[in-house]
Amino acid sequence: MIIALDGPAASGKGTLARKLAAHYGLPHLDTGLLYRATARTLMDGDARLDDVAKAVAAARGLALTDFEEDRLRGREMGEAASVVAAIPEVRAALIDMQRAFAQRPQGAVLDGRDIGTVIAPHATVKIFVTASAEARAQRRALELRGRGEAVDYHAILDDIKKRDARDSARADAPLKPAPDAKILDTTDLNVEGALAAALAITEAAIIRA
Repeated sequence: MIIALDGPAASGKGTLARKLAAHYGLPHLDTGLLYRATARTLMDGDARLDDVAKAVAAARGLALTDFEEDRLRGREMGEAASVVAAIPEVRAALIDMQRAFAQRPQGAVLDGRDIGTVIAPHATVKIFVTASAEARAQRRALELRGRGEAVDYHAILDDIKKRDARDSARADAPLKPAPDAKILDTTDLNVEGALAAALAITEAAIIRA
């Protein structure tokens, strides 16, 4: 069973993916970490984020055990990852790694921007998680404040809108729901409510399969 969750930044897809993975006893991959790790490698080497050759080399050098998540979180890294993810050659370099994870014998849960459309188009369950930009900015502000970072709500909202535009407009694997994905709007849902809705969608898909 492959469960694919897609959606924009701070929609709640990562939290739902982790909880669904725990519920069904499946491995989980936050594919956004691949792009964050690629961007982090470039930044650590004082390379430009739009240097295609160096970005591809960084992506090809990744391993799923390399991630130091504390260094990959935060507003700066989210913006950097969005820039790197818009490079088609980087996405191509990371596709095989993601598809191999999805094809694990026991199944898998993956979350990202193009799981249901590109990485695992035949996934058993496809959920597109969304929320208003304002709700997502508020969530990100709370998350950053909890990590002790300075918070400017309006700057975060502006970043989210820019990322949405960049992710949706890129030529390669744009952010969009798969035609057969179920839309889950979490704007007015807490974590428990969103999980209940995601579980209902998943169970219905399992029955259909």
